[in-house]
Amino acid sequence: MTDERPIRVAVEENELTVGSPKKWAAGVPGVTHSMIPAFGSMGVNRALRGLLAMNQKDGFDCMSCAWEDPPDRKIFEFCENGAKALTWEATPVTVPSSFWSEYSIDDLLDKDEYWLGMQGRLVEPVYKPAGKNHYEPITWDDAFALVAKKLNSLESPDQAAFYTSGRTPNETAFAYQLFARAFGTNNLPDCSNMCHESTGTAMNEVIGVGKATIVYTDFAKADLIIIMGQNPGTNHPRMLTALEEAKHAGAEIVAVNPLLEAGLIRYKNPQKVSGIIGRGTGLADQYLQIRLGGDMALLQAISKRVLDAEDADPGNVLDHAFLDEHCQGLEEFRTHLATLDENAVLEATGLTSAEIDELASRYLKADRVIITWAMGLTQHKRAVPTIKEIINLLLLRGNMGKPGAGASPIRGHSNVQGDRTMGIWEKMPRAFLDALEREFGFNPPRDEGVDAVNGIRGMRDGAIKVWFALGGNLVSAISDTEVSEDAIRKTELSVQVSTKLNRSHAVIGEEALILPTLGRSEIDVQAGGEQFVSVEDTVAAVQASYPRLKPVAPTLLSEISIITRLARAVLGDRHGIDWAGFERDYDTIRDRIARVVPGFDDYNRKVREKDGFLLPHGPRDSRTFPTATGKAMITVNDLEALSIPAGRLLLQTVRSHDQFNTTMYSLNDRYRGVKKGRHVVFVNSDDLAELGFADGDFVDIHSEFSDGVDRVAKRFRVIAYPTAKGCAAAYFPEANVLVPLDATAEGSNTPTSKSVVVRLEPAKELALSSS
Repeated sequence: MTDERPIRVAVEENELTVGSPKKWAAGVPGVTHSMIPAFGSMGVNRALRGLLAMNQKDGFDCMSCAWEDPPDRKIFEFCENGAKALTWEATPVTVPSSFWSEYSIDDLLDKDEYWLGMQGRLVEPVYKPAGKNHYEPITWDDAFALVAKKLNSLESPDQAAFYTSGRTPNETAFAYQLFARAFGTNNLPDCSNMCHESTGTAMNEVIGVGKATIVYTDFAKADLIIIMGQNPGTNHPRMLTALEEAKHAGAEIVAVNPLLEAGLIRYKNPQKVSGIIGRGTGLADQYLQIRLGGDMALLQAISKRVLDAEDADPGNVLDHAFLDEHCQGLEEFRTHLATLDENAVLEATGLTSAEIDELASRYLKADRVIITWAMGLTQHKRAVPTIKEIINLLLLRGNMGKPGAGASPIRGHSNVQGDRTMGIWEKMPRAFLDALEREFGFNPPRDEGVDAVNGIRGMRDGAIKVWFALGGNLVSAISDTEVSEDAIRKTELSVQVSTKLNRSHAVIGEEALILPTLGRSEIDVQAGGEQFVSVEDTVAAVQASYPRLKPVAPTLLSEISIITRLARAVLGDRHGIDWAGFERDYDTIRDRIARVVPGFDDYNRKVREKDGFLLPHGPRDSRTFPTATGKAMITVNDLEALSIPAGRLLLQTVRSHDQFNTTMYSLNDRYRGVKKGRHVVFVNSDDLAELGFADGDFVDIHSEFSDGVDRVAKRFRVIAYPTAKGCAAAYFPEANVLVPLDATAEGSNTPTSKSVVVRLEPAKELALSSS
């Protein structure tokens, strides 16, 4: 017997239209979709001042992704999504005080993410008292006092959790984790728990560093770039320029993705004549529409072909010098792959032997190979061993620690990697905690804290009573929507530090606070003068971010002001930390970081250099591997077939093009041909025929998991789409309701949002209602 859980029904999308998917990305539409909204929302002067400063060496870092800035910057060093992110953040439209009396919590619950974000910037702190249904304005001092009273009344510091969004810059992240640990807890979940946690888990184990082993200039030096589980045209469009440069330098590109994505097929660079009036640059030389979850099988099959080639031509295929000096585990790996079942590989991947042979041939003829990936690989049950197989394949031919070669996980949020470096992690290593103790004179807690999924469990079970979120929108980002929302409602106090409204302001604890903050683009003046912050990008490059726009309201505080004032209210003089000094001059924070975090020595000088600085990275810089054995570990990973019952599909959640994480810039996804709607499911046309559905039908999507709960996303419009057979896709957060909280990746606890077993049933809801 199943337990049917109530779910939210699709919002009304009567104007939804569906056209053909695009076969190229950017071009003139990329310009118009960037500039028209920017000028219309911000005004020409504010828009140009912001856009021309974005990603410049004397400007501010884009908040929309962690893509590395090139050594030589263009005048327009931003992409369509970066322009949209700035427009969203820097809009002069603000939420008036009257809004809070006009709209109740129940009213906000009835609105979707797009409507909430469109209300404008938050400019005053507001408080929702227990037993009431409206927020009401509150002074900053009273807000800090309220949080302090609640935190200090807890029986244990571990009854509070301090969540972080990946947009938080280094200085704020360091101060935030310092406050949490000075308070007494390691409960520091963050958005990385839901995206690249699998990457860090795998790479730290096998090469000793959980970050990319390449830099920007390596792309143009590569012979082959393999892009797996990644959609750069939507999620980090500036990467397309690096891929174009690589193609012009002679590189081959192979795309491995269940969905045909425009940004992997062809790129029309809007800053080149060929991209405006010509055909642009073709990208993928080979496009493998792999089945969801089949990447590990593909990687093992390629590695086996490499080993077979070595057997046929001993001494001339593998990089024996590199393997002998720097690696261990080769013979065990060779023995393991000798019994790899080709039929099992073909079943898991949905590919042909000829397609796999072609990729193996490309790999074997290439001297320098980069493999790059994103959440299409990290959000599966077997994500960690899959990423280990990437490393295995690269190590076989020495594709690490040399120009044009290496592993390249692409982070999605602008400083999610820097936050982890600064200590935002529930299980920071002992060396970091020891350094904190030496620098600040208190003994940080040593017990492991909660990650995002365990944070939800803690709130659900009553173990976490206060949830403090520095940015983000956990309610919409996390899996198992109904369970997660019910969990947050069980807290005694929830606090959100935010720039704009989102659903996490409507799904709240018994008491709730919204604390509005400056955006990254907005000038931050403290008692010590105008301040700047710094960020770390996806290749471990650290650079300053100098805001250039006037704040939309004088009532806003910076994130550092919020954290340091809260710390003073909660901790008082405990531990003797100069929180007021941190707020007055951010250089003082960087001085402390320099003495705690490896690689940040002389931080204040190095970050002011025009190009910033690269953090040290043994595998990249010197082929040294800080693992348990001092060598890179070639690992043995058992291939497990994912069994899909007859009549079921494997579904992944994806972003639309007009979306940044849970932020909706519009209800359109022009690359996939969707306009004015989001409640759609993309399905292979052959699967639709076999299941008895047709394009345009409305279905209820049921997920199937071992707990027997019937999770349902109701009334989704079916789109016949070129995706791998047996696979489907739907947008998040709308489809997050289908992902069980307990469905997580082994070793990383990341929600498995890219491999959800579902069945489609004719829609039972005849009329749409608000959600």
